[in-house]
Amino acid sequence: MTTKELIKAFEAVLFASGEPLSIDRFTQVFEITPEKTVSVMEALSKKYEENDSGLKLVRMDNTYQIATKNEYAEYIKKAFDIRRRTPLSAAALEVLAVVAYNQPVTKSFIEQVRGVDCSGVVTTLIEKGLVEERGRLELPGKPLLYGTTKNFLRCFSLGDLSELPPLPKDQNGDEVTDLGEQLTLDE
Repeated sequence: MTTKELIKAFEAVLFASGEPLSIDRFTQVFEITPEKTVSVMEALSKKYEENDSGLKLVRMDNTYQIATKNEYAEYIKKAFDIRRRTPLSAAALEVLAVVAYNQPVTKSFIEQVRGVDCSGVVTTLIEKGLVEERGRLELPGKPLLYGTTKNFLRCFSLGDLSELPPLPKDQNGDEVTDLGEQLTLDE
């Protein structure tokens, strides 16, 4: 297949999928190298930009997905009569930040950082697909470990966790690596 044909075929597969697909999947399906896959994806993304399309190609870690551009969200909601979802509460955003910057974490770690029970908030974030269980810690009681999901990356327009904004500096000008430490400093 020529590159032009691959671009069309990739677009068709991504559209039909409706979900993010990995580079490895494309290399298997099209029997090409991962480098060629990335090259074709870049060409597809450029095609959307040059044609001033309402679509864009989103890369998240090692996966790609076709998505609509943000400026058309209002019209999409109207067309599909999508009710506005309630925004995340301040507590949910705090828990999400603790998980994102410190993952994998236990619920007790989150509660220690925040100083309050967070069971309900963690459950809500799991239901919204922003946080997921990542196994168990090898300690007595085997507490669950939590981490962020690909949906978290998609919702916050992040390619991967390295794109999270840097943590604030402490009083000495050093980067705070533990959000619990930052909360203590601010009190």
